Amino acid sequence: MKLFVTGGAGFIGSAFVRLVLSLDKGVAVVNYDKLTYAGNLANLDSVAANPNHQFIKGDICDSAATARAMAGCDAVVHFAAESHVDRSISNPADALQTNVAGTLVLLQAARDLQIQHFVHISSDEVYGDVQPASFSDENSPLVPSSPYSASKAASDLLVLSFVRTYGFPALITRSSNNYGPHQFVEKFLPLMITRALADKPLPIYGDGLQQRNWIHVDDNCRAILAVLERGRLGHVYNIGGPDVKDNLAIAHSLLKIMGKPESLISHVPDRPGHDRRYALNSAKISRELKWKPVIPLDQGLRQTVEWYRASRAG
Repeated sequence: MKLFVTGGAGFIGSAFVRLVLSLDKGVAVVNYDKLTYAGNLANLDSVAANPNHQFIKGDICDSAATARAMAGCDAVVHFAAESHVDRSISNPADALQTNVAGTLVLLQAARDLQIQHFVHISSDEVYGDVQPASFSDENSPLVPSSPYSASKAASDLLVLSFVRTYGFPALITRSSNNYGPHQFVEKFLPLMITRALADKPLPIYGDGLQQRNWIHVDDNCRAILAVLERGRLGHVYNIGGPDVKDNLAIAHSLLKIMGKPESLISHVPDRPGHDRRYALNSAKISRELKWKPVIPLDQGLRQTVEWYRASRAG
C-alpha cells in the first residue's frame, strides 16, 4: 500500500508516519506538508533515510500540485489543518481556507484518482460544549463554538457529502486532546511545560476548570491506523482518551512532575467562546476495531515532560 499523508510533518501526522514505517508492513508513505509554523522536518528525522518515505513540500489548496503528488497512491490520511483555536479567532479566513477549501481539493483529487480509502482526521471540538458528566458519541449533533471547530465541522460534512453523493470511500476520526513529544509549543501542554521549565508563569484561561479528554498521540495514531485498515467506509469513529481532567488539574500535575512551585500558575482572562467540556464516548471503535488506549495519563505526562526537558537541554 502507498499512503498519501497530508500534514505529515506536524505533531500528529509525523507520529502517524513514524508509526506506520516502524511496523515494517511494506507500506510506502508520500508525506505532503506545506511546512507552516507547526510543520517541522525534525519531527521526521528518524524516518528521513527510510526508502519508503518520500517528503514533498506542498499546499493542499493547490489542486494541480496536490493531484500530481497524490497520483499512484492507494489511500489518503488527511491531517493537514489550521488547528489552533486562538489563531482561528484572530484570523478565521486561514482556518476556513485550509480546513474546508483544502479538504475539498483533496476530495476531488482522490475521487479523480480513484483512491481506495480516505481517512479524514477531525476533532472532538466539532461537538461543541457538552454537559457535565456527559460524553459525545458519533451521533451527537455538531455544535462548533470557534472558527476552528466550525471549519472542522464543515470539512466533516463535506467528506460525508462525498460519501453520500458519490459513494466515495471515506472515513472520519474525531479524537480528543492529543499530547506527547514533538507538539508545537503554542498548544496547552507544551506551553505549560516549556514555561515551567523556564520558571515562567503558566497562563491559565479563566478559572481553569475547562474539562478535556486527554489521549497520548501514539494511542491516537494506533487508532487511526486501525480505522484505515479495518474501519467501515462512510463511518465516523471517536477516539477518546481514558481521562477527563480540567486544565488546572493538568497544570498542577505537570508542576508536581517537574518539582516546580504552584505559584507559577497565573490566571488570565478567558478566551471568547471557550467551551467548558469536551469528552468522547469511544465505545464504537473499541467494540468494532478492538482498540483501546494503553498509555496512562501520568506515564504519558512524565514521558512528555522528559522529552521537552531533553529538547531544551539539547
